[in-house]
Amino acid sequence: MSRLTVGWRGDPRIWRRGIVTAVLALLLALVMVLHAQIPNRIGNLGSLSETFLPWFGIVLVPLLLIVGLLRRSATALIAVLVPTAVWFNLFGGLLGSNAGTGGNLTVATHNVNAENPDPSGTAREVADGGADVLALEELTETAVPTYETALASTYKYHSVQGTVGLWSKYPISASRPVDIKLGWTRAMRATVATPEGPVAVYVAHLPSVRVKMEAGFTARQRDRSANALGEALSDDKLTRKILLGDLNGTMNDRALNAVTAQMRSTQGASGSGFGFSWPASFPMARIDQIMVQGVEPVSSWSLPRTASDHLPIAARVKIPSSATGS
Repeated sequence: MSRLTVGWRGDPRIWRRGIVTAVLALLLALVMVLHAQIPNRIGNLGSLSETFLPWFGIVLVPLLLIVGLLRRSATALIAVLVPTAVWFNLFGGLLGSNAGTGGNLTVATHNVNAENPDPSGTAREVADGGADVLALEELTETAVPTYETALASTYKYHSVQGTVGLWSKYPISASRPVDIKLGWTRAMRATVATPEGPVAVYVAHLPSVRVKMEAGFTARQRDRSANALGEALSDDKLTRKILLGDLNGTMNDRALNAVTAQMRSTQGASGSGFGFSWPASFPMARIDQIMVQGVEPVSSWSLPRTASDHLPIAARVKIPSSATGS
């Protein structure tokens, strides 16, 4: 840093250099502040920016800082303080740990990947995470028996609906598919009889999104499914609900408002850091979610990598005792 600033003192051009960098820094701050106003009409740019919003500060702010230093521009460096402050206001709370202690139920979810070369090993690895209730997504018909066999010794109860499944140490009842407007089953709902009473547990795998040169961030089907899932959650008569699954979207993505407006993210409330879960080789976004309503998040974390392209995630929650669960 001292080498970069040698000769700054007495240089009148430090205020005239780096104007373009300063403007870019202010534009970046404006984008982060007004991200909710970026329209989705053109290539779903709003959702795309919200999906990777944390990276605006992780990558772009340091890049602008380096440019300002290399340009020896006081104007640019002062301007870079603006997006830095905005980013910390948006995400600074995630940098520390919000994890608590206690809780009475551990849940986990994992998109196991339909092309997983080692389903048996993946099942054993997620079971070793200690979850009382485990959700799996992207199950194939041929792989389901392998997962059932590998998880049988840990989980007495399970239900598979289409390509999603739920395994539990506690009895499962009222298990059924949830229609998320796809034409095939990628979501389910079940009642888990925990020691503190019944809890509605949803497992969902929303449609994938794509970034295409000619169409931008294509997510129309995902958005329709999110709205349908939101309706199912709001119509559920049980007040204690847990949603587990791959939503193919982050908590910042406005397209998931039908779900996120009524559920709390365990990672946001009780996690440490951003908890990125995809892709497993270099996680860049948290599209796998554990969300709760009427249940208190205690801690949230990622489990070790498996043969899947997603990281498994887990959370410890506290379910309030209730005689009826309603």
